[in-house]
Parts: sequence; structure tokens; C-alpha cells
Amino acid sequence: MPRGPVAAAASAAGGPAPGPPADTVDLVGKDDEIQYLARLGAAGRTHALNKPWSDPARGRYLLDVGGLLSVMPPPPARLLDLGAGSGWSSSMFALAGYTVTVTDISPDMVELQRENEQRYGIGFEASRVVDFESLDYRDEFDVVLFYDCLHHSDDERRALRAAFEALKPGGVCITLEPGRGHHRTEVSRRAAETLGTNERDMPPSLVLSCAREVGFSCGAVFDRPRAPVRIARGKRPDLRGVLEHVKAFLVNATPLAMTRGHIVVLTK
Repeated sequence: MPRGPVAAAASAAGGPAPGPPADTVDLVGKDDEIQYLARLGAAGRTHALNKPWSDPARGRYLLDVGGLLSVMPPPPARLLDLGAGSGWSSSMFALAGYTVTVTDISPDMVELQRENEQRYGIGFEASRVVDFESLDYRDEFDVVLFYDCLHHSDDERRALRAAFEALKPGGVCITLEPGRGHHRTEVSRRAAETLGTNERDMPPSLVLSCAREVGFSCGAVFDRPRAPVRIARGKRPDLRGVLEHVKAFLVNATPLAMTRGHIVVLTK
């Protein structure tokens, strides 16, 4: 995500509805996150608005949403979706019956959240310009979600502490973030160089360690849903698929699991 003062979103003639006013939060030093969507240009805006359908990884995104829904408390729980970008996943949670407050640090992204809200015929409880390291919520939500955004933070402990304070007693914070080695990928290096975003490793081991420091009582790690693996050709077992399942089992049954991009559920 992105960094300087928040500029009011200009309303172009014939363009989307005017964006919401920026909340009174300290966004100094966050220009890159704030300007992220503008730097992607018109094509990037269209892509963000139409996710997950516009993205070649749409299948993985939908698997992620299914996995997250599987570990959330049932609707109509109050959900705070942090760093949610265009709100495409927030829209799915709202359609599933959750009471969703959706946020992002970029006013341009919050405009897209409003567009998706109208397109899907849903009603978010709120859609706000918020820095998730400086939340103003206290004991309000059943679920706080970091989906593919905590690794953009400047200070993950501060972000997790803010999430902890926003949760009701017994509420859960859920993270689904990239694991070890993320910062070295070509996509991450390019994003850091051209868009100025933080691209950090955020494995379960780090999330759990920080969570204990800020007060969470317990944490659990769930494997990230993965694409189907072919296990047979006709009636004959597919050896490569069988080996893939064995590899996945071994990885998830050893300490290596704590370095991968898995789902972490933290309880207040």
C-alpha cells in the first residue's frame, strides 16, 4: 500500500460519484499508499474495480475467500475489513450476510468500494479512509480481517494492536498474508520500485509472535486452500498428483508450515 497529505478526490465530469471525505487520521508519510491507485492509471483502476474476475489469479482469490469464510464466526457478525482495496472481497462477505465496515488508506480505493457497493446491491455498515495502524475503534467488532494487506504495513505490531483494541472480548483477528520469500519475488521488487509499496514477508510465525506481544490470548494456523491437484488419469492414479499431495502434507506437518502464506486466527 502507499505515502504525504491526503488530497480531496476530484470529481471528474461523467466519472464516478465523489469520494468520501478523508477521516481525521494521521496519514503523514503514507503518500505511496494513498496514491497507489492513481499510479496504476485507468487500466489499473478498471482491473481493481473488477477483481477478482479481472485477474488471472481469480481462482486463487475465490479459494482464499472460501477459506476465510470457513474460519469466520457465522453472519451477521460485525466484520472490520482492513486495507480492503476496491472492496471486492468485502462485497462477498456482505453478500454472505456479514455486517461489514470496509476500509482503505486510499480515498481512490474507497471510491471503488462505493461503486462495488452499488453494483452488488449491498449495504456496507461503513466505508472509510483509514490507516489500519491508527484505528479509532474500541471493543466493536466480532472479526477484524487483514487479507493480503498486513505485509504492506510499516509496523505490524502497531497494526495488530489496533485490531486487538477494535475487537470485542472473544472476537477474532484473521490474517492471510504472504510467507517467507515474498519480498524477493519479481512482482514484489517491481511494486516496491515503481509504486513505492512495502512488500514484506509476513509468515504465521511472525504474526503469532507479534500477536502475543499485543495481548491476543491464543492463535491457530489453518492451511491456505489450494488449487485442485489431478490425482488420476481415467482410472489410473496420477503419480505427479499423488506426490504433490504427499509434499503438501509433509510441508504442513512440519515447522515449514509456519513460514508459508497460511491463514492465522487470533483470539482476543
